[in-house]
Amino acid sequence: MNLDIRDPGGRPVIIGAGIAGLMTALHLAPEPVLLLSRTPLGADASSTWAQGGLAASLGPDDGPSLHLADTLAAGDGLCDAEVARRIVQAAPSAIEDLARRGVRFDRSPEGALHLGLEAAHSRRRIVHAGGDGSGREIMRALVAAVRSTPSIVVVEGVEARRLAVEDNAVAGVLASCSTGPMFFATGRVVLATGGIGGLFLDTTNPLGSCGQGLALAARAGAVLADLEFIQFHPTALDGPDRPMPLISEAVRGEGATIVDETGRRFLEGVPGAELAPRDVVARAISKHLSKGHRAFLDVREKPGPAFARQFPTIASACRRAGIDPARGLIPIRPAQHYHMGGVAVDGAGRTSVSGLWACGEVASTGLHGANRLASNSLTEAIVCARWVAESVAGSLGGRAKPAIAGNQPSPDPMDLRPLLSRALGVVRDGEGSKASIRRLLPLAAASDPAAIGLMIAIAALLRQESRGAHYRADFPHRAAVARRSELTLDAAMAAARELAFSQTLEKAM
Repeated sequence: MNLDIRDPGGRPVIIGAGIAGLMTALHLAPEPVLLLSRTPLGADASSTWAQGGLAASLGPDDGPSLHLADTLAAGDGLCDAEVARRIVQAAPSAIEDLARRGVRFDRSPEGALHLGLEAAHSRRRIVHAGGDGSGREIMRALVAAVRSTPSIVVVEGVEARRLAVEDNAVAGVLASCSTGPMFFATGRVVLATGGIGGLFLDTTNPLGSCGQGLALAARAGAVLADLEFIQFHPTALDGPDRPMPLISEAVRGEGATIVDETGRRFLEGVPGAELAPRDVVARAISKHLSKGHRAFLDVREKPGPAFARQFPTIASACRRAGIDPARGLIPIRPAQHYHMGGVAVDGAGRTSVSGLWACGEVASTGLHGANRLASNSLTEAIVCARWVAESVAGSLGGRAKPAIAGNQPSPDPMDLRPLLSRALGVVRDGEGSKASIRRLLPLAAASDPAAIGLMIAIAALLRQESRGAHYRADFPHRAAVARRSELTLDAAMAAARELAFSQTLEKAM
């Protein structure tokens, strides 16, 4: 099959069409840009499914310093404090920018923004749009804006498979579509591909989000950071549907409680109870489930009759599952929800590979640390998209000849989900990580999901402590010194081979 070579004329190529990708493209206007979307625009982006909204210090009793303090506390010692400070300070103006672009935020009759409360926030600072449909409303406005911007060329139905790299500099993007392989020659690429939910059996994310951006960066030689920190949302609707419908933290912010089959609030002894940090609540529920109990969300008294009006998306998911929240309990269990780790970037979104930027969930900016504060993710994507666009616009866009030929296999994580769910779940241990590494090593050369799973397992094995969302049953205490982790694919493969060799040697002796 022939390689279809496209010359974008030196314009940057953005891979991914969620909020991070769309906002980066809009901020680059009027500079011409190419936006690659694996599906029809907005159809399968995690951003569309976001319920919680955006965190910003907009209330009269709030301020960036309080937002920063909550962010650092949730990050459990691993946040980059300067990056976090810049982002929370820019958050209020980012909300105003979205409103100017047509996002219809929830407001009081007097026109003031309605501010919600979520776990680990000390103030009401969550801005919603359409109740629990914030992501869908933001995407609606941004897709319309992108469609009406002449400088943005949207190419749908195209999936990036590899980055061409020469002398540690981006040379182009190898992609695939229904007609075969394509190559876009460019010296500027922005990764905005989302997260890793598709690697897990229980997830609230689109199953197609299986770490493609991480794989693109890793195989290009980029440094990845904090891969072991994976956030599990404590309250996904426990049923047969995959992905699992999310029950937003905002429901607990409005007073809903967590109970077991006996009606007991088994989180009462946990500091913060239902509004404790997500990792704490997720582990408490997981532990209760492991003892043979069930877990439920009780919304009958609070929010009570207002539940269906405040949370129409969740109410609809409950109805589809045959649940009437006004009369009965909502079954819940933890599910993979967000990846704090990602491609290591600086304050402008630049990676360790020249000409390669990353924005949104695929990036590791240092904002989230070991445990993302609720609703900081959309805020991060909106704020950082501007900085990435400014950096891309200030860089020269070179042209290159294709350095890769042939088609690359489409990532399929289906067979790996049980393995990764066991080894990299809410609670981990060294033996589980080692067993997964042995299974993943022979697959990683040809399989992108296996390569990313291997890198996460190596990072989890090397972090011999429990911090934030990373909990090791064999190392239950936090280390005295906080350190972020960095890893390349080559280093991960070398560590995996060394582990496999040492274990083979042990068996032979």
